[in-house]
Amino acid sequence: MLNQAILVGRVKELQDDKITIAIPRSYKNEDGEYDTDYVDIHMQGTIKESATEYLNKGDIVGIKGSLSTNEGNVWVNAEKITFLSSRHNDDDEEEKED
Repeated sequence: MLNQAILVGRVKELQDDKITIAIPRSYKNEDGEYDTDYVDIHMQGTIKESATEYLNKGDIVGIKGSLSTNEGNVWVNAEKITFLSSRHNDDDEEEKED
C-alpha cells in the first residue's frame, strides 16, 4: 500500500501547526474559469520550525506528505516542504529592476 501526496501551491493561510495552500485546477469549469482547491497541510518538528520561520502568505511551496482523514475532512501530513518561490523575494526583484 502507498499513501503519498505531492502538491504545489501558493500559501493562503499560516497557522501555528498548519498551513493552507491554494492549488488552481488545470482545466476550466462550465463558466470558463479555473477553480481553486484549498488543502490543509499539517506540520510538526523541524518542518514546522522551518515553515514558521521562512514561509509567508503568497509563497509557492512544494509539499510531499501523506493523506489523513477524520469525519470526512482530508488533510496532508507534511514530510517535506520545498520553498519554490517567495513573494517577498519577487517584490525585491521588481524593485531592483525599476
